Amino acid sequence: MPVPIDTYFDPSPVMTVCTVGASPFLLVSDHAGSAIPRRLGDLGLSAEDLDDHIALDIGIFATCNWLAQRLDAHYIAQAYSRLVIDCNRQLGVPTSMPEVSDGRAVVGSQNIDVAERGRRVSEIFHPYHDAIGKALDARMIEGRHTVLCAMHSFTRHMADGIARPWDIGVIHGPSREVGDMLLGVLADGEFCVGRNEPYGVDYDNDYTIPVHGDGRKIRSIGIEICQDMINHDAGQRHCAAVLEAAFRTVADQLGF
Repeated sequence: MPVPIDTYFDPSPVMTVCTVGASPFLLVSDHAGSAIPRRLGDLGLSAEDLDDHIALDIGIFATCNWLAQRLDAHYIAQAYSRLVIDCNRQLGVPTSMPEVSDGRAVVGSQNIDVAERGRRVSEIFHPYHDAIGKALDARMIEGRHTVLCAMHSFTRHMADGIARPWDIGVIHGPSREVGDMLLGVLADGEFCVGRNEPYGVDYDNDYTIPVHGDGRKIRSIGIEICQDMINHDAGQRHCAAVLEAAFRTVADQLGF
């Protein structure tokens, strides 16, 4: 029988920065890491695949680490590859444990049994989302203002070669107050900024904003940053500085 996550060899699914951050912004990253439980080997993928966008949101952890420290914002990130389990997908949808990603077969996620699916859920998905839920509960008890920010990165080109012109996307659902403010601030800057680009909130499949944001009736947005801007240290620091200034302006506008 496959062994569960081994705490000696396998990292915790939850990575945190500034756990007592004073900022109203709670940053979360569903696809920050590329770890794979030791029992699953390499999922049948090459090292290049496991360093690629199909495995993780390139650059987002380092960028958000800088941003969290600059803002003094609590940051919760997920350490395991979305090819093991995608923590921004509703359980049971095909992309929750993808068998194919961007045309590449994920052999280690094909024909897996119920027990293995359950292990991925209990060992990775639930601990990560429980950490977010506990952080939000604590903030509510303390009476703190909160804006949940789901932080992601995206590729400049689609698989068919079509370019995406945006540098940053501001993602929101029906509640658009924070999104409108942030778009207004970023539109005057150096980046090409899009509303709900290159993705919007998918209420049939997505998990983090629908459940933790809309489900709790708290302000929530998603931020998508193009990976070619944050796949190096200088870009990560620069984007963190730009977002820090924008987030502080929005907090002032909200009266926080």
